[in-house]
Amino acid sequence: MSADAASHPSRHPTDAHGRDHVSPADIALGVIIGRTSEYFDFFVFGLGCVLVFPELVFPFADRVTGTLYSFGIFALAFVTRPIGSMLFFAIDRHYGRATKLTAALFLLGGSTAGVAFLPGYATLGVWSIVILAGFRLLQGIALGGAWDGLSSLLALNAPANRRGWYAMLPQLGAPFGFILAAGLFAYFEGALSREDFLGWGWRYPFFVALTINVVALFARLRMVATQEFAQLMQTRELVPVSVFELIRVHGLTLILGAFVPLASFALFHLVTIFPVSWINLFTDRSVSEFLLVQAAGGVVGAGAIVTSGLIADQIGRRNTLLLSGGMIALFSLSSIVAPLLFGDSLAGQTIYVIIGFGLLGLAYGQAAGAVASSFKPQYRYTGAALTSDFAWLIGAGFAPLVALTLSSSFGLAWVGLYLLSGALCTLVALWLDRRLEARYG
Repeated sequence: MSADAASHPSRHPTDAHGRDHVSPADIALGVIIGRTSEYFDFFVFGLGCVLVFPELVFPFADRVTGTLYSFGIFALAFVTRPIGSMLFFAIDRHYGRATKLTAALFLLGGSTAGVAFLPGYATLGVWSIVILAGFRLLQGIALGGAWDGLSSLLALNAPANRRGWYAMLPQLGAPFGFILAAGLFAYFEGALSREDFLGWGWRYPFFVALTINVVALFARLRMVATQEFAQLMQTRELVPVSVFELIRVHGLTLILGAFVPLASFALFHLVTIFPVSWINLFTDRSVSEFLLVQAAGGVVGAGAIVTSGLIADQIGRRNTLLLSGGMIALFSLSSIVAPLLFGDSLAGQTIYVIIGFGLLGLAYGQAAGAVASSFKPQYRYTGAALTSDFAWLIGAGFAPLVALTLSSSFGLAWVGLYLLSGALCTLVALWLDRRLEARYG
């Protein structure tokens, strides 16, 4: 146990015998707050890639090309996220989890807030692009380091008949983070003139990131720095292990685990970031109005995540993923058959967002828990982190870039085909992974 992990136990809640006490509710709250801050940072950057950076950083390109360049930079964080995980695993081993989290969250909040000071291409030329890419790379490294093991600990301490419920709790951070980011951008984009928005309005959401990350840091340290938490992590063997050892023992699990949540991860940015780019580039609809529709979709998504926990406790987490993966496949087929439903129809755009968020919530709510159960206990901390990293890289990192490239060149039907490929990968990976679950689950 590290010194910082066991220090100052009297500052934390105690039970009747005066010992540190970390309840499942405490863990769940810390996980949700932490995940909300992480997703807020990423969604703020993603919305900036649509509404700000094409004009600020890539004014020499047309609007579509500038947005594609921005989405290229957006993908960089998903490339460096596994590197961040491995780097911060070393910090965890040598200096403790509290030190690791503090460094990671300050790096995450600082790199996001740093974007708020970014001069445009008109001021710095190509260095504006380099600096933006640098901040994005740091975001990815920091997000890899922000993995705290709380979600794994929560799942392992859940009653056998409530594992689906506890598995979905950490996933609520995604819709909460998006609702907050979309709401801020909707306000500033709608209330300000285009000149004022590009001049200073867009910077405010990036400033907010540092404050939110500080709050998230203290919420997580409240559990991580207790003696009981450190003991639970040791008892449950939730400590970092060598990546090479993980690959030797669980290489196949790692590969399959990256494909199991592919349907939900591909859909993730196809109902959040990509639709905003389409609305902004190819329709006359108000972006701020559409962002509010998406925020409402986020509420639907949060409700669907909660519902996934209830369903999973009745039919199992893996069966829930099979069900949601099949529904996403049907949704993608409808997008192929009737792509114009989304294109110019206000009602169609709203229906696409609401249904998309609902399906996303059902699938995403159980995506992490089902995969983690396939790892032996001593490999779950590292395995769950790297599986998540690679799943985001394969399934979501390039989704906005691919979707906009396909739709702008060949039509919206190709976006449905892209989503269908992700759903099929999920269904095949779940089928292959069932034997591993029987062996280790």
